[in-house]
Amino acid sequence: MSSQGETKSLSSCPFPCRMQKRLLGVSNWQSLAWKLMALMKRSVSGFLCAGSCLRCGILWHLKSTLSEYISKLDGVKLIRSNKRLGVIRGRMLGAARATGDVLVFMDSHCECHTGWLEPLLGRLATDRNRIVSPVLDVIDWKTFQYYHSVDLQRGGFDWKLDFHWEPLPEHEEKVRQSAISPIRSPVVPGGVVAMDRHFFQNIGAYDSDMTLWGAENLELSIRAWLCGGSVEILPCSRVGHIYRNHIPHTFPNEEAAVRNKIRIAETWLDSFKEIFYKHDTAAFLISKLYNTGVGFCADYRSAWDAAEGLIELSPCSDNINQHFEYNSMKEIRFGSALQFCFDVRHDKVILQNCTQETENNQQQWDVQEGGMIVHILSGKCLEAVKSEAEKDLSLHVCNKNENQLWRFDHSHVLDER
Repeated sequence: MSSQGETKSLSSCPFPCRMQKRLLGVSNWQSLAWKLMALMKRSVSGFLCAGSCLRCGILWHLKSTLSEYISKLDGVKLIRSNKRLGVIRGRMLGAARATGDVLVFMDSHCECHTGWLEPLLGRLATDRNRIVSPVLDVIDWKTFQYYHSVDLQRGGFDWKLDFHWEPLPEHEEKVRQSAISPIRSPVVPGGVVAMDRHFFQNIGAYDSDMTLWGAENLELSIRAWLCGGSVEILPCSRVGHIYRNHIPHTFPNEEAAVRNKIRIAETWLDSFKEIFYKHDTAAFLISKLYNTGVGFCADYRSAWDAAEGLIELSPCSDNINQHFEYNSMKEIRFGSALQFCFDVRHDKVILQNCTQETENNQQQWDVQEGGMIVHILSGKCLEAVKSEAEKDLSLHVCNKNENQLWRFDHSHVLDER
């Protein structure tokens, strides 16, 4: 049923084996219990093969309570992971265990309506190469007030690879035959998504090199379009979604989202990836400072301790100890919070709290086009010193030798996953 009053009937399951697979993400006990009951009551039983609840190391206190609760529900499986997988790898685990024809991934902070499932299955039955999503209505995160979406929109993204909603363009409005016609969308929202299980596996599933959560819906949509599929939002199916005004997790989730966007840029955008790097300055949080002569990267081994540690040389890796940023204030900053800066003590490069002083600043550096990094106050160059006795960064008279040639290399972030 659409908001405009048009109807479409789907009285029988269009899939021969009448199966459905559903994966649930867990956020807290109350929302999980409510959601499980809502799904069981509001999904036609003949369409349901098995529902799976994934618990991945976040809510350890629910171990026995959750097991007992799930054991009383027919057709629901509990999949456990000993470590935190995040959305992406959690969904991949659920998909690997699935046996039904269709996968439906749903976040735990959603509430479905009666009749939400049938339109998704019906649309997939006409073309197995589609990825479809319901219209996502808004549930207020404080009051749980439900707001029915009136204006239909589609999913899009910008050059920062951030998802956003956008009005339907005029040419898309013209090809729609009625108010309940499917909406072609560049990107599917990530909260609720359905697809043929074999199509999902054939196009490579989710990118296994993406971690935790962030931009997985964008990557899957790009993959579908480029592999001969399509992406649609179906007005006949509606699910409520709680949009939080904050993210309930901190680092490393924040950095994982940036990593995932870099992964998309490096994998799918070809030469257009440079536009992404120009627009998303946060992507440079995950830059390596690579020395051409030695072939190693700058590394801070005491990353979780206080500052005042020596910067060393180590083989380049994807470790957070090698994440640096050069900014417009001519500082070389370290880590996710970026509160530590390259400083100098007795010609050795160390990390200190960033001072942002304007005069006699030991923390200002000139990164030159040729690859040399000049310490502005002393006029000396940053040089990699690698011997049996030491592997550190020091200041030396500039002479353009290879050990004084550096580059901030964000493209190397993905090399050693």
